[in-house]
Amino acid sequence: RLQSKAPRIRFVYEAGPCGYGLYRQLVNKGFDCMVCAPSLIPKKPGERVKTDRRDAIKLVRSLRAGDLSVVYVPSVDDEAFRDLARTWVSARDDLKRARQQLKAFLLSHGVRYTGRADWGAAHQRWLGAHAFDSAWQQLAFEEHRRTIEDRFAQCARLETALREAVPNWRFYPAVLGLQSMRGVQFTTAVGMLAELGDLSRFAHPRQLMAW
Repeated sequence: RLQSKAPRIRFVYEAGPCGYGLYRQLVNKGFDCMVCAPSLIPKKPGERVKTDRRDAIKLVRSLRAGDLSVVYVPSVDDEAFRDLARTWVSARDDLKRARQQLKAFLLSHGVRYTGRADWGAAHQRWLGAHAFDSAWQQLAFEEHRRTIEDRFAQCARLETALREAVPNWRFYPAVLGLQSMRGVQFTTAVGMLAELGDLSRFAHPRQLMAW
């Protein structure tokens, strides 16, 4: 229906939680499609009424004026690897949060570790030997510890999966190159490249740093 009205059609939509499936479908059908950054769409002062029709008109006008900022769309494989990396980062954040909750629980009951609470072997032995007088508090304490053990096992599984997957990733040489820099380890290199994607899309280092 649209092709019958115009010789050339361009599609544009805002990046959102539904991913890039629509973009890939349109591109595979031979259409020109652009995914724009919602936070960078120009807005007029006092413009508060938001409907689908108004948004569509505003997007078309901004596209025609060249005021939209394009969002980088990763390849299917790059997006899949990024999903794995993000899941790993989320698991590490959950592990950190679980450890903080256990520390807060012990602190609230006046239980303090005299050594270095670095979750090493000595710290783990101390946690395993401690017991509360109240059965209810002991149950809560054991649940905190069990949560930490589960999160730690999850992090180990995901890190193993990443190390096995990264040699087959097209950016593996870049991962090795970043690790040759001082202070950049495997976790940092993989996390950076999983989010940045193809570095050649940046014409200048200033663009990379601005991103």
